[in-house]
Amino acid sequence: MNVGTLLILPLLLLAMVTPLSAQSGWRADAALVDSLSGGEFIYDEEAVPEYTLPDPLRKSDGSRITEPEEWEARREEILELFRENVYGRRPGRPDSLWFETLEVDRQALDGAATLRRIAVHSRVEDRHHSFELLLFLPNGVLGRTPVFLLLNNRPRTNTDPTRQERSGFWPVEEVIDRGFGIAAIQNNELAPDDSLTYRNGVMQLFEGVAAGERETDAWAALAAWGWGASRAMDYFETDPDVDATRVAVLGHSRGGKAALWAGAEDPRFSLVISNESGEGGAALARRRFGETVKRITTSFPHWFAPRFAEYADRESNLPVDQHMLIALMAPRAVYVASADEDLWADPRGEFLSLAHASPVFALWGNAIVREDQMPGLEQPVHFGRLGYHIRRGAHNLTPYDWMRFLDFAEYLWR
Repeated sequence: MNVGTLLILPLLLLAMVTPLSAQSGWRADAALVDSLSGGEFIYDEEAVPEYTLPDPLRKSDGSRITEPEEWEARREEILELFRENVYGRRPGRPDSLWFETLEVDRQALDGAATLRRIAVHSRVEDRHHSFELLLFLPNGVLGRTPVFLLLNNRPRTNTDPTRQERSGFWPVEEVIDRGFGIAAIQNNELAPDDSLTYRNGVMQLFEGVAAGERETDAWAALAAWGWGASRAMDYFETDPDVDATRVAVLGHSRGGKAALWAGAEDPRFSLVISNESGEGGAALARRRFGETVKRITTSFPHWFAPRFAEYADRESNLPVDQHMLIALMAPRAVYVASADEDLWADPRGEFLSLAHASPVFALWGNAIVREDQMPGLEQPVHFGRLGYHIRRGAHNLTPYDWMRFLDFAEYLWR
């Protein structure tokens, strides 16, 4: 049993006893939580410390943005703060990039779809790296097809292209039936999800053999996974059957963190989806609810730039918080999803990030989202180009979540 399992088990036990209420106001039983966690983690809303969030619309010189044309300069300031303090600085497109077709099956899913397996190759100097992109597109569709790209943080069996093994984590048949394309890449092919070997993937393409100390703003696994999403987008732009102007990038848990950062770094993604991404993803760090900066950088130091660990127990000193990450997608679209038993990911904090990012989207006429507008269970809401739902159940990516993402895409794109 790994560390993550040991941490999650008590949370699932807690959630079984004290699920979120159907309203936005809720609290876990503090005595029960203390008995399970030794009082180290907060699961009681009344125990959340007072905090002040940085204003995403206030520039470094103290002036405040009021017009859309002013946003790009402020956006670049925020990007730099995240690169320096949280996710690190990822490289751009490699010197040489090419795509190799490994398989085409035009009668996949009993003729309903075309499957393409693409090897994405990169070369920098004498170093080479490749990873596989899976893509299903519905047959019989006029024009180019929008695509949902999953950053898969689970075993490859969850994205089995043969469809001999099917998982609700990647419901190909249901997505194709709705008229969308669906794609996936394996995160481990970009960076192994291990603190000892994570540099043995695409990082070697740019850095050579991993050795020695890294810069405090060096890129890490989350940024590497997002880098792979951008290379997948490079392919989509070459495929005449894909509508590259309507590509959604999404992930669950650590994959959701990577998807958010991918969408922040690469504005070509028109929709960015976070599913239960929690700390380092959609949840506000300053709330210190559930997983904290200290816990995540201790358990998973390879996900973030080394400097992020310096903010353990010092979240209020961060020059950013996760509402600013969501704001980086403006004026594109963002969807955040939570689950009522997943207290570790702080569902309330995930919604609040969306709400506190909304003033940036309002520059383009989008509605302001209030803190008291968190919906009830399985009552998804669309606030213009911002979407949210909280479903019943535990930490997972389910067909219910996927169907809500597709609903939002139809609302946006059709």
